[in-house]
This record gives sequence, structure tokens and C-alpha cells, in this order.
Amino acid sequence: MERQHASGCVASVCLRPFLASFCIFVSVVKMKSSSVFKTASLLSPLFAPIALAQDKFTHPGTGIEFLRQTVDDSQTTGGYQWGYALPETGAGNNEYIGYLLGSLTSPGKGWSGVSHGGGMPNSLLLVAYPSGTAVDTRFVYAGGYVAPEDYTGNATVSQISHTVNDTHFELVYRCEWCWSWDQKGAVDSQIPGHDGNEVQVVGWAQHKDVPPNPWVFHNNGQSQFGIDVATARSAKYAEWAAKAGNGTSPTPTASPTPTPTAPTTCVGTPAPTDTYDYIVVGAGAGGIPVADRLSEAGKKVLLIEKGPPSLGRFGGTMGPDWLQGTNLTRFDVPGLCNQIWVDSAGIACTDIDQMAGCVLGGGTAVNAALWWRPVPIDWDTNFPAGWKSADIKASTDAVFKRIPGTDTPSKDGKRYKQEGFEVLSSALAADGWKSVTANNVPDQKNRVFSHAPFMYENAQRSGPLGTYLVSALTRKNFKLLQNTAVRRVVRNGTTATGVELESGTCGTIKLNTGGRVILSAGTFGTSKLLFRSGIGPKDQLTVVQNSATDGPSFINETQWINLPVGQNLNDHVNTDLVIQHPNISFYDFYEAWDSPNSADKDAYLNSRSGILAQSAPNIGPLAWEVIKGTDGIDRSIQWTARVEGPKTNDTHSLTISQYLGRGTTSRGSLSINGALSIVVSKAPYLQNQADTDAVVAGIKSMQAAVARIPDITWEVPAGNVTVEEYVASLPKTPAARRANHWIGTSKIGSDSGLVAGGTAVVDLNTQVYGTTNIHVVDASIFPG
Repeated sequence: MERQHASGCVASVCLRPFLASFCIFVSVVKMKSSSVFKTASLLSPLFAPIALAQDKFTHPGTGIEFLRQTVDDSQTTGGYQWGYALPETGAGNNEYIGYLLGSLTSPGKGWSGVSHGGGMPNSLLLVAYPSGTAVDTRFVYAGGYVAPEDYTGNATVSQISHTVNDTHFELVYRCEWCWSWDQKGAVDSQIPGHDGNEVQVVGWAQHKDVPPNPWVFHNNGQSQFGIDVATARSAKYAEWAAKAGNGTSPTPTASPTPTPTAPTTCVGTPAPTDTYDYIVVGAGAGGIPVADRLSEAGKKVLLIEKGPPSLGRFGGTMGPDWLQGTNLTRFDVPGLCNQIWVDSAGIACTDIDQMAGCVLGGGTAVNAALWWRPVPIDWDTNFPAGWKSADIKASTDAVFKRIPGTDTPSKDGKRYKQEGFEVLSSALAADGWKSVTANNVPDQKNRVFSHAPFMYENAQRSGPLGTYLVSALTRKNFKLLQNTAVRRVVRNGTTATGVELESGTCGTIKLNTGGRVILSAGTFGTSKLLFRSGIGPKDQLTVVQNSATDGPSFINETQWINLPVGQNLNDHVNTDLVIQHPNISFYDFYEAWDSPNSADKDAYLNSRSGILAQSAPNIGPLAWEVIKGTDGIDRSIQWTARVEGPKTNDTHSLTISQYLGRGTTSRGSLSINGALSIVVSKAPYLQNQADTDAVVAGIKSMQAAVARIPDITWEVPAGNVTVEEYVASLPKTPAARRANHWIGTSKIGSDSGLVAGGTAVVDLNTQVYGTTNIHVVDASIFPG
């Protein structure tokens, strides 16, 4: 029996075809270059076990004893050191005395920074750099993957001592109000010892020049580490802190006085005056197919995208100089897909603390385009009745008929630089793993490996952009708005009447009688829109109510809908391994942006062939295994290999990312802050022993396979580190463990979150509980 919406739209026809695509891990793969560190944050789980060391260090000039972290030259030219001392107990825990030794690549050139929250986004950042014989400092803040701005809170640095020479600068300082921060209402903290927090996660980064204006991406390494609170405490803290102001640079560096934030006025063109049967918010993997199918059914549809055009065929223009005049952009060319990690301006979402694409196509425009059929048991395990694998089989078949995918994206039918695949696949085969073609046998996902299948067509990015959006744009009853941000769903009680716009296009767009709003803005974006529309937990709605931007016009509390939006956050747990083999050779896809190999460039432009027709950086093999959990629950593991390593000149390394998926029971949550940014307030990683045991068992299984090839050597974890020690050494934070496959915060289910004990935000028709015409169609509805 087909389920009907009140408007007459058949749910399975309009919504399900896109859903099949979401169980396929279209993943933004975290990657970095072996020649220059290019991961776009103060993170990498690879770093901590390899080249970092901690010791107790007494500074000779001041006599202050620090717990010091040392990063060697293999990760950052010239090395890096940071240390701290903490008050002995209790009061004063919002400050510390810091030690920083930063490297200069030439006299007077370089800056070094520390993140007080671990990652770059949503954290107080302190940057230090030489100015003649002095050392200057700045507090900055970035709410997302954007250029930092000056911090406007009350943090203060008072210098105790500093030195500068041709190769390094050194700074000893007192940092007050540095473990909690408030940037225009964006509040967070990492206070030592608070709530049992006895290990802090600290991030670092370095750059080879002084801070520019505007900021540019740092180019001399970055990472994070855990540091023990108790070991850093000292009874002499007050004595040492009194030295602040007695050094050669006594004037403290304080944050600027904050300017009150007032409600902003929309800037843009007037909103269309037309009314619509369906308004779909978010033109990504969910919004594009559902808008296409609705318009195909004769409905009048408006699709709103927050970001700019991506592919050249839709008016996109962003790309390197060598693509000028080709009608191709950085998004079209598979070999440039990793560029977002070094140049995300105008592409990455600026209002969340994780990396996501805010462009036409969303994640499908910026990710590695991996594309395989969903595993039937994933649906059967995680989804409610009516959404099992048999229920969605026809929709899955329809999706893969339109987007068949390919594991040979180059038009000449060849695969390029397959040394990494050959080395690891030979080890897996020797250990009894089976070679398969992933999309031919979707139900075989245990001890199998495959070449990577992609959603490319004609050696260019395609997917929903190249199929569903193309057909939608041919219809007169379909309209696409780009560069337009939606502020909230406008509703009268339980019924949406339209959407209010915030930037790019201004005004309110109304629904026709019986019309519907579909939110497809992704796990983070949809949660934000629901919060700002008065739908979610009371504590989150209170934050919006108290915000300077939305508070004065926020929906009355009597019309709030109390649902568990933002709860049930899930992501694959990422744990990276690194092996080396002399046959593996690295190809610098980042270099292809500015100065591509001429033969490779010509092969791609003239015949859509060669290595630039493949996703960076040489992905494959993919492998899968099922681990029997120590709690009796089966857990699925996906392995994705890529040719790159964590250290400078890692030219023979293969990184193997383990993604722990189905069966995990750890969950996290999202929250909105006073600046109306969305942050991961609770990370969903390894919160119980059974999930941790599965990660360990999976790594040991991979180690057993790798051992079949004697010429393979281990880089991460090192030979003298046990698997248990390695897994325990990695912080359970998004910066260290994310796969960027976020799901779950608008969970689908029959147990309405309006009822005590209920966990679902949307019903089996994807309709938000407590509303008559608001739906969610994106990854956030996935239960697990």
C-alpha cells in the first residue's frame, strides 16, 4: 500500500529514490599531501603516535616548570614546542602559563598558533609571531572553516619572557580567561578538570610567514594532541604567575572590546512573488532528487540553495587558471576534489564547526564521489517498518539506472597509478579476502575488497547534479534559487505557510494552499533550520530566543514543538593506519591545481583520460569486514585506502582509513550557540567498550592480512605500539575521529519524540511530528 501525503503526493515515489543513495558512503575523504601538510584543520589522528613527545621541562630563564609537547621536524619545518603549567587546584582553572617555541623558515618569517579547543573551528586561537626583536600575539576565532576574525571576548595574554633569533622565537606567557570563550554569543570551553576532564585536547599550527591580512591557509603543519591536566598542576603556580608583566614586554595583549550584535538586515534581491506547492531547502543529495521527482509529478517546486553554482554547466566558475575557457570548474574535475581541504573559501559552510560543502550539489559537489549500492542489511537493521531493503529495492534500482557509476572513470578504460591498490589487495587476497566488483554484489560485505566505484560520467562529476537537476531544469514548474540562505520556516501553529530568507534573496516565499516545505539542508543545516523555526529541545530553542539575531522575531514559546532535534548524532568512527612499500609512489594532486603535469593536463582536457580523471589521491582498494561485537552485536567496518602519508616526503605510504559503521551504539548531539552556529556538543565516538573492541579487532584483522607481504612496513601504528595503545591514544573528538558522514539528528521512526521516551523527529512519511506539512529529506533522518 502506497502512503499518500495530504497533498496527494505518493511518499515512496517522491522521497525514496534519493534515500537509496544515502546508504552509499559518498564520502568526503580526509586527505593531505606528503610534500606539504594540507589537512584543513588542527587535526590528524595520524600525528600523535608518531612524532610527538611529552616531558617535564624547566625553562632556564624563568625557572617555570612546564609539561611540554614536542613536535619534530618530520611534521613541521623547524619543529614546534608548546607547554603549560596549571594552578594547583580549583580556582584559577580558566588560566594557565604557557610556553611556545615556534619555528621561522627565514629570519622574522613565521607564525605559530595554539587552539584551546583542539580543532580550529569554534575555539579560541592564540597566534604568536616575531616583530623585530619582540613577539606579538593575537587572539582570533573562526566559527567554521573560514578565515579567522579577531576575538572579541575577555581573554588576556601577559608576557613573562620572549626571545627571537634567525630560526626560532620563544614566548613564555600567562593566558587568562583562555579556557572558555564567547565570540558574539558563540560560547564554548575546555576548562581543565571540569566535569572530570583530566586530558585536554590542544591543537597547533604553523605558517611560513607572518599573519597576512586577510588570513591564508597555514602551510607548515598542524595537528592536535592530548595533554594530562594533573601532571601540569603545580603548587608554585601563583609564584610563577606573578612574573607576568616583569619581562621585557610587560604590556598584556587583550582581546578587543566586543561590539554588541544586533539583528541583521537581509541583503539581496527581492524574493519571488510566486507561490509554490513545494519549497525544498538545500540542493544536495536529498533536495535535488526530491525536487526533480516532485516537479516531474506536475507540482510547482522551488529549490533553494544557500551556496553558489558548482559545475560549469550550471554557471560555476571556480577553478585553477588552466581550466579557464573550458566550461569546467574545480568541481567538475575528479583529480581536484581534494582542493576543498586547502582552499574552501566560498565553498565550505561558515556556520558549522565541521567541514561541509555549501554549494550547488552540497556534499555531492565536493566529495570523492564514491558510489556503491547500499547493503540490504543496513536498511533492515536500522530503519523502521516500511523502510526495509525490500521496500526500497525498486527505488534503489531506479537510482542506479540513472546513476550507474563506474570503477574506471578515465574514458580510455584504464586505471592509473594502481600501486597502492596492488600492494594492499595482494595482502588481502593472501589472507583469504575475496576480490569483488562492489556494485555487482551489494550484499557481499564481509572480508571482501574492490576497486572504488564512483558516480562520475564522461570523466566528470555527475551524480544527482548531472542527472536529476538536469531534468528538473527543463520544466517550467521548477525554479532554482542559488546564493540564497533560508532563515526559518514560517508557520502558523502546526502548519508551515512559507520560508523567510536571510541573505542573497530577501523576503518571504509562500506556499500554495496544501503546500509543503521539505528541509534537505543536511544533518547540520536542517537541525539549524528546525531550531530557528521553533522545533527542537527547549534548551536549544531558548538559545535562539535569547540570541540577538533571532530573539526579537522568534516564534512565540506557546508554538514551540519540543522534539529531539540534534540528538542521535552519528558518524563513522575513523581510525587511520599507514603502511609503506617501495612499489607505492605518491602523485601530488595538490600540485595539479597550480602547475599540473602537462601530459596529464592535456590527457584530461583533450580526451577526459589519465590520472586527473580519478579522485584524489589514488583511492583504493575499498574493503569490508563484519566484526562480532563483544556485546553480541555485529559491527560493519569499511576500509578505504589512499596513496599518501602523514609526514613530509612520505612518498611510499598508503593510508588505510577504518570506518566503523552499522552496529555501533555510541551517539552524540548537535547544539546551536548564541551566534546561531551549529556545533558538535557531544561527539559520537567510542563511548562504550564494545565499540572500542570492534575498532581494535578490525585493526588486528587488517594487520594479519598485511603481514602476508613481508616487504610492507608499518608506519602507523609504530611497531612498538600495541593496537590497544594506539586506539586509546587518539582523542574521541571530531577533529581526530570524524569521517564526515554525519547522520541521525532528525531520526525517522514511529516513536514520536513528542511522547515521553520517544526518539523520532519525523514519522514514516518523513513529516516532522507536530506539524502538518514540514518534512525532512536528507541524511539526518537516518536512525543509524
